[in-house]
Amino acid sequence: MTRLYAIVEAGETGVSGVLAGEALRRAAKRRDQPLEIELRSAQGVINPVTPRADEALLFVAPEGASDPSIEARAHHRLTIEAVLADPDAALASALSAPVEDKAVPRIVAVTSCPTGIAHTFMAAEGLQEGARQLGYTLKVETQGSVGAGNPLTAEEIAQADVVLIAADREVDRSRFAGKRVFTSNTKPAITGGAALIDKALAEAVVEQGSAVSSENADSGAKRAGPYKHLMTGVSFMLPFVVAGGLLIALAFALGGIHANEDAAAGTLAHALFLIGAKGGFALIVPALAGYIAYSIADRPGIAPGMIGGMLAANLGAGFLGGIVAGFIAGYGVDALNRLIVLPKNLAGLKPVLILPLLGTLLTGLAMIYAVGTPVAAALAFLTEWLRAMQGSSAVLLGIILGAMMAFDVGGPVNKAAYAFSVALISSQVYTPMAAVMAAGMTPPLGIALATRLFANRFTPEEREAGSAAAVLGLAFVSEGAIPFAARDPFRVIPSLMVGSSVAGAIAMAFGAELRVPHGGIFVLPIPGAVTHLGGYALALVAGTVVSALLVGLLKKPLVKG
Repeated sequence: MTRLYAIVEAGETGVSGVLAGEALRRAAKRRDQPLEIELRSAQGVINPVTPRADEALLFVAPEGASDPSIEARAHHRLTIEAVLADPDAALASALSAPVEDKAVPRIVAVTSCPTGIAHTFMAAEGLQEGARQLGYTLKVETQGSVGAGNPLTAEEIAQADVVLIAADREVDRSRFAGKRVFTSNTKPAITGGAALIDKALAEAVVEQGSAVSSENADSGAKRAGPYKHLMTGVSFMLPFVVAGGLLIALAFALGGIHANEDAAAGTLAHALFLIGAKGGFALIVPALAGYIAYSIADRPGIAPGMIGGMLAANLGAGFLGGIVAGFIAGYGVDALNRLIVLPKNLAGLKPVLILPLLGTLLTGLAMIYAVGTPVAAALAFLTEWLRAMQGSSAVLLGIILGAMMAFDVGGPVNKAAYAFSVALISSQVYTPMAAVMAAGMTPPLGIALATRLFANRFTPEEREAGSAAAVLGLAFVSEGAIPFAARDPFRVIPSLMVGSSVAGAIAMAFGAELRVPHGGIFVLPIPGAVTHLGGYALALVAGTVVSALLVGLLKKPLVKG
């Protein structure tokens, strides 16, 4: 006998929904009818079912309630009231209804985050789980730190009903021209993949432009705001910071503190310093500015942005000037693209000649005559203030940065503190970066330690997840603490903030400097990568222990049974 599937939406009725599901189960048993029931309530989804398109699906919900995503797949609808009144008759009516193949939406998705590590893959998992719950076909391309994983083919894009982009930085959408596209950040995909998929199917809009032309730079009419543009710039800037910082650290490790002087010319240490400082670090600000502009105006914004960033570096305006140059170039080119209308036979000149030329002219003149000098003065003041920080003022900055890193473990506040510290590396200010990495490693490490010291506060699944959080913490992936913070935010998040503040404060108090922006514990053995290594290790251990103790004290033991 063909298996029947049912989804019971308990809604506000609660107990009535449970009773209706059990009544259906007994009625099916009397008829020897195989039946699988999924129960949806305020407490979550119990026993999720995933019938094929040719298998019968029954939707049971209170009178007047609706769920478009389920109704689109269901072959028959019953009310909870009807099931409770006569479950045998209700089941008979469902079985007599014809079963027609339901069109299953085909969805392709892209996930990405500024660092391309944790949120990228957590968002992909959330969407895959959501598609499984809904019975939809979905393929996710992850744009991570080492490129695109599971890349979408042109055929898969062409066959898709909707394209879902869950990203915290700008993603190239030229290949999706003509498709229905919906954009979001990664958080909704992580916390509610099914709901985000339903929203995408309902609200996606057709992407304008041509897949082989970049003329229409405003094709993303709903581009993200300044924060996302900044995070795109930071994402592309990171490889330059990592490569340059590690090479400079190796140069000083091999040649001592004089490796950068002319007297060391011709040595391997001096060569490494030139590659790192004059090559990698020289491109930090241009890359930041260029890809902020790219996020806003697409490819025509890259050249004006990078040239503006180079001018900012040469004028002494540093990363602050680079940020300003990126936004001037991006919004300037975007405005020029909308204002300049050319005949079709000349339209190809816009993205390769007219927009880069006029955008560079606009950005360059603005940097030289209006922005460069005041921003350079502001950066000089900020740099000297940070370098002069001693005692309580340095500790206070460490506390603030530490609390920001743990406040939303990978969210906008965390990323703001991280971006601030990474950008200061280009100005040779390394202490905030050390504080931020210690504070960012502390939350998952503290959670992992708490699951061992206070095992009775955590479920077996959480204790097992604690081991994974430890590995993520060692690699400076703060997001390892997200599942624990999401389950018990009012106890876990304050505990993590205190522990991270302790770690940041101790790191700043010792004057620890970190020349690379990522890598966690794995960069500490590299000579010259971090100074005051003993104090830095103390900061990390102290922050971890404080977080673990507070989590254990605030969380209540689980009730057995």
